[in-house]
Amino acid sequence: MSNMAAMRKPSSNQLTRTAALDCVPVKNSRVITRRMENGLVRITYPATQNTWFAKLANVFARKAPDRVFVRKLELDHLGTSVWHMIDARQSVQTIIRHFAAAQQLSSREAEVSVTQFLRELGRRGIIGMRQAP
Repeated sequence: MSNMAAMRKPSSNQLTRTAALDCVPVKNSRVITRRMENGLVRITYPATQNTWFAKLANVFARKAPDRVFVRKLELDHLGTSVWHMIDARQSVQTIIRHFAAAQQLSSREAEVSVTQFLRELGRRGIIGMRQAP
């Protein structure tokens, strides 16, 4: 890979790193959170089928094509701690700082862990991001 490719500017629809860290994660209102006996969190959330899988399921199960599935995600200790910090007020950067302090991690380690976790929650539709005012 050339140095020019590595130095590319983000496209106009991508946020800069600073702008992304200033965003505020917001939980999807259709998500159900349950605290389990061990103190960890189980998230139940709606998920639609991808097109290929939906067609295959319809062939075998004769289900309606617009069926929405309910999925569950059980968080570990670290995921649970981040989940509790998502309150629609704190920025990603603030969550990273609190997470780093609580878990005794470097700011870089915490940033990688938290942003990867939030990205996965966003990919699943469990959270959204809004820009801070």
